[in-house]
Amino acid sequence: MGDKTFVERYLDFNKVNWLEIKQATIDTLYMAVISMIFTIILGFILGLLLYTLSRRKTMGGKIAYSIISIVSNICRSIPYIILLVLLIPFTKALVGTMIGAKSVIPSLIVSATPFYARLVEVAFREVDSGVLEAADAMGASLSEKILKVLLPESLPALLSGVTITSVSMIGYTAMGGVVGGGGLGGYAYQQGYSLSNYSVVVVATVIILIMVFIIQFVGDTLVKRSDKRI
Repeated sequence: MGDKTFVERYLDFNKVNWLEIKQATIDTLYMAVISMIFTIILGFILGLLLYTLSRRKTMGGKIAYSIISIVSNICRSIPYIILLVLLIPFTKALVGTMIGAKSVIPSLIVSATPFYARLVEVAFREVDSGVLEAADAMGASLSEKILKVLLPESLPALLSGVTITSVSMIGYTAMGGVVGGGGLGGYAYQQGYSLSNYSVVVVATVIILIMVFIIQFVGDTLVKRSDKRI
């Protein structure tokens, strides 16, 4: 009886504006997809650079690796909500506003790129050294080793990294929405929590969970299909 009273008191889905929920969902997907495209491209390049520099024995290579690694670790260590605030001047100069979905995209990319880059580096490090030595013995160039050895051998780990980063990205969009970025996070806070309309909060949460489950399912399926060991 107590549960029924709680539901009746706090949840009234007639108060949910489904058109606004639809737009908030589209904004969240927009932020996540655009940010992930840039994150995958930049993260892959950065991860490949870290991996390549880590294999060099020269002093210059070691110094360059240390510098890039430190900068990457700093960006990964800053909580997203703080990073978003720190990047306000840069974001405003880049996109011209701090309101709306596009205002969150730069901070999402800066936050997620070093994270995915580390996953890329780890994926490359796990490639069997014997395969790389065989490629070297056959005189393969750097581009050939990347395209014909590193990528095929590390593909399951790379796809797993994309899945993990995408799931985290959905969570970041929710935090960005609270400070004016829009999307489901912003809508849940402004139209739900602030107005004590918990139905909106519940609906937004369920939609975010559905997004996460879909991403995880698709990611796991692609990883299994690309893994030659299965």
